[in-house]
Amino acid sequence: MYGITFLSGDSHVPLLSSVTRIIWHVFTVRKQMMSTSIQAALWGLLAGSALVGGAVCGYFLNLSQRIIAAVMAFGSGVLISALSLELMDEAFQRGGFTATAVGFVSGAAVYTFANMLLAARGARHRKRSGCQQAKESNGSEGKGMAIALGSLMDGIPESIIIGVSMIEGGTVSLVAVAAIFLSNVPEGLSSASGMKKAGKSIRYILLLWTAIAIVCALAAWTGYTVFSQFNANVIAATMAVAAGAILAMLADTMMPEAFEYAHNFAGLITVLGFLCAFLLSKYP
Repeated sequence: MYGITFLSGDSHVPLLSSVTRIIWHVFTVRKQMMSTSIQAALWGLLAGSALVGGAVCGYFLNLSQRIIAAVMAFGSGVLISALSLELMDEAFQRGGFTATAVGFVSGAAVYTFANMLLAARGARHRKRSGCQQAKESNGSEGKGMAIALGSLMDGIPESIIIGVSMIEGGTVSLVAVAAIFLSNVPEGLSSASGMKKAGKSIRYILLLWTAIAIVCALAAWTGYTVFSQFNANVIAATMAVAAGAILAMLADTMMPEAFEYAHNFAGLITVLGFLCAFLLSKYP
């Protein structure tokens, strides 16, 4: 093959060849980025699918509230381990203390404020397995929508983390995916059990959690495609924001359920969940 060259004085500049190489490089990078973003979405969908699986179990298995509370406690321990050993540490390594601290507190503050608004509209007990949802909803469609929005708000920060974890190196943090998956099972389990007692149909519950799982996939995709364009400080702050929101969510929605029915065993079960995620981080 002969390249086309342009004459500039006595030197030959292989301009077309250089431009071709640049275009090919850009195409390859964009193709790789597209492939990684799709992987991020699939990992987010996998983690979100645990919500659907948990919801099916919660609706059909008729588990006792003590068992559901124990699973909630275990999931809480898993998430606490993941956000402390994975998210916060990586955020600190990327952006230092200031970006991490500001993001962490901001995430908790934003979640708390949004949760207060939704709680006032009937979503306070969206993860409770008892009769709290039935007492709170009283058949109101508006409150049902608040429960859906609250559940969506709980899942987005976790999923963004999956995408952000793939920015450096293009590989997902399997510990983060496993932790989110394990914690999503009791979330769907407890919430669906409470929704069933509140009179919600299986169609409503499955559509709700399937939609949330799809949004989780989109959030993971966004976490990679959007935040990969920013510097380390922004990425660090984003990870810390998600960690703060997750910890606030645990304290507000999951841990009360765990303690109310598991009682004295809640702490021990939470520690076992923490240990499980810790081992996953050390032996991937």
